[in-house]
Amino acid sequence: MQHDKVLILDFGSQYTQLIARRVRELNIYSEIHPFNKIPTNLDDYKAVILSGSPMSVRSDDAFHPDLKGIRGKKPLLGVCYGAQYLAHFSGGQVAESNTREYGRANLSYVEENEPFLAGISEGSQVWMSHSDTIKKLPTNGKLLASTHDVENAAYKIEGETTFAIQFHPEVYHSTDGKQLLENFLVHIANVNPDWTPNAFVDETVADLKAQLGNDKVVLGLSGGVDSSVAAMLLHKAIGENLYCIFVNNGLLRKDEFTSVLKQYEGMGLNVKGVDASARFLDALAGLSDPEKKRKAIGRVFIEVFDDEATQIQGVTWLAQGTIYPDVIESVSATGGPSATIKSHHNVGGLPDFMKLKIVEPLKALFKDEVRRVGASMGMDKQLLGRHPFPGPGLAIRILGDITAEKVRILQEVDAVFIDGLRAWDLYDKVWQAGAILLPVNSVGVMGDERTYEKVVALRAVESTDAMTADWVDLPYKFLQKVSNDIINKVKGVNRVVYDISSKPPATIEWE
Repeated sequence: MQHDKVLILDFGSQYTQLIARRVRELNIYSEIHPFNKIPTNLDDYKAVILSGSPMSVRSDDAFHPDLKGIRGKKPLLGVCYGAQYLAHFSGGQVAESNTREYGRANLSYVEENEPFLAGISEGSQVWMSHSDTIKKLPTNGKLLASTHDVENAAYKIEGETTFAIQFHPEVYHSTDGKQLLENFLVHIANVNPDWTPNAFVDETVADLKAQLGNDKVVLGLSGGVDSSVAAMLLHKAIGENLYCIFVNNGLLRKDEFTSVLKQYEGMGLNVKGVDASARFLDALAGLSDPEKKRKAIGRVFIEVFDDEATQIQGVTWLAQGTIYPDVIESVSATGGPSATIKSHHNVGGLPDFMKLKIVEPLKALFKDEVRRVGASMGMDKQLLGRHPFPGPGLAIRILGDITAEKVRILQEVDAVFIDGLRAWDLYDKVWQAGAILLPVNSVGVMGDERTYEKVVALRAVESTDAMTADWVDLPYKFLQKVSNDIINKVKGVNRVVYDISSKPPATIEWE
């Protein structure tokens, strides 16, 4: 089934992925492409959105998209930089703002009987983020909305289906942002909102059957959401021809290898568990540098996985749980304007000796959509609600070198923390939580004896996409209880601290 699609042209805004997600919340499929790599077949798209940008349209280096196949031919919405671009190069004027317009504002004027602003009234809160402002509207521009400080907050160009706004409807602080996107896409552009999790499952399973036929596929399960949902989609499509391998690198959470293996078997998956803990710990011996630890773990994982995969006769495909942000950032890194925050281990990362074709059933989905697709297949809520866990596991939560004893200590500490979050009904209110073993010993007193033992830091953050994150204000009584439990139950720890740094400037993980 063909779905109506929306094209989002990326000019490097930190919010571009948010635009795509807001559009998809309307059950409309959206795709992000760099402004300088516009798809050749624009017939595939019913509407186009121009994103914001850290760039100024007044700069000599301003990003210039080729809009000749779009302007006046397709419904077009310019957001922030997009709005300023449409004004500045079409007879209007953009100048530096007297004050940097950043943060919350309220609409002070809204054009009456304007379908673009239906259901949005004066006083509606919007989110501004720009240092330039539109002083003069473009040719045939008509003012639609203002705030106290920004006269030309929204406008349209008469004679074409082109609209523009200087605020960000995709950001939660724009309280009617979703309504505005729905007005533009559904009621003006006539995009059909029929892209749902159920439709995705049916169509993906059908596509996988056609793509894979009777071929055998191998998939490395991690216990996380993405690989688990990818496995279920493939299982629906090819059944026993899917071979799953779950590797214990010795750096998982306490008892996780056994419990997750049982959970997978209960889902009907064909899973082989491989305990390679000793092999990973040997490879990590003496390594303290975070990047060297990551590389050692990656190398051994590929070796173990390859050993197992070659035992499966006639396997021709490798399945990966790649999701859409991985794809976007990989594309952006090779010519788009968005800066890549980190390199991704699962985009195009096959060693030459593994001669397998790649299948990526989730590469069109954001993380929250992966969870919704999993729920529509009846997958276990606890599995779908699992916090993200780093690929290198506890190795990057043990600062410094790795030993079996340090892993034991951190697994015990982590178990007390995570079990405590569940018991206090806090687990689902947190995006990600974990403990970090610091390379520090501190003096303590237990009974009548002085101790000189390890310090652990607890970390809990809230986020939607891990690109930004705030520390969670956990109840003091909870932190008190968890701290006491850790010190009393985990031999080798005598001090607990709580990390209250947000991202940015701090990252979620310590390494």
